Amino acid sequence: MAKKLAVMVGLALAALPAAALLGQTATPTAAPESAGASSGQASEPTVTPVPEDPVLVGAGDIASCSEDGDERTAELLDTIDGTVFTLGDNVYPSGTARQFMACYEPTWGRHKARTRPVPGNHDYRTTGAAGYFGYFGGAAGDPSTGDYSYDLGTWHIIVLNSDCGEVGGCGPGSRQDRWLKADLAAHPAPCTAAMWHHPRYSSAFHGDDGGMRYFWRVLYQAGAELVLSGHDHTYERFGPQDADGKPDPARGMRQFVVGTGGKELYPFERIDADSEVRNNKTFGVLKLTLHPHGYDWEFIPVRDGAFHDSGSAECH
Repeated sequence: MAKKLAVMVGLALAALPAAALLGQTATPTAAPESAGASSGQASEPTVTPVPEDPVLVGAGDIASCSEDGDERTAELLDTIDGTVFTLGDNVYPSGTARQFMACYEPTWGRHKARTRPVPGNHDYRTTGAAGYFGYFGGAAGDPSTGDYSYDLGTWHIIVLNSDCGEVGGCGPGSRQDRWLKADLAAHPAPCTAAMWHHPRYSSAFHGDDGGMRYFWRVLYQAGAELVLSGHDHTYERFGPQDADGKPDPARGMRQFVVGTGGKELYPFERIDADSEVRNNKTFGVLKLTLHPHGYDWEFIPVRDGAFHDSGSAECH
């Protein structure tokens, strides 16, 4: 708390430059031919390093100057390499430039250079989410839309804007619908994940959000694997579901709600039928290790948090 208040006084409010895209692996430089090889002597074989499978790690519903949960989850990020994602409501209460600099910057902000963000409804409490887009810059996509995509290893990652009223809707024929279908057609990756703020399914306070029903169907028909959301301040893992919310182990999409970035936690209300695992007792982050044809998941709690969840699955 004291650290954040000090930053509020001492930091400039100007947005920082946009970070470069992450997730690209450097090509190893070939070792020079040894002198022994040119004279007919045996040489040591050249070992080409094998790149590790990329990691996505993050949560939503994160920073507030009046609470320290984001400080605790940021400490987890300090120990985990990879691309950081956020799932919206990045800073409370209203996503202003001042709040980003005073409350988000001292904690999750130290990982800004490797962060791929998602906008949330609290970010839009500032008109046009100007604080959010100003802070994250080009990494957040076009400020008029907030959707974008990127590749990470063999995976294609899609960020959608579930604040539908701010971007012309989330239904058939909307601008975002046209963009999503074109993006899926242009990136026929072996594995695809999507993320947005408002969860299609949730057993907690806000419950299921029908506003993203259509995009769930589009992604399901395209064979996507995963959907990540926040908004409800809980952790919840769902089994694979089809476009109508019915169990589909063969082709269904698995959803994670990870609203455990640091803001106060919510109670569970009505438990959804396909909810497999739930927790609202600890802050933490979700770590996804993206293999060429599958993924591992692990919920990592903050220090002193007792809950843990992990598993693996193959892509369709």
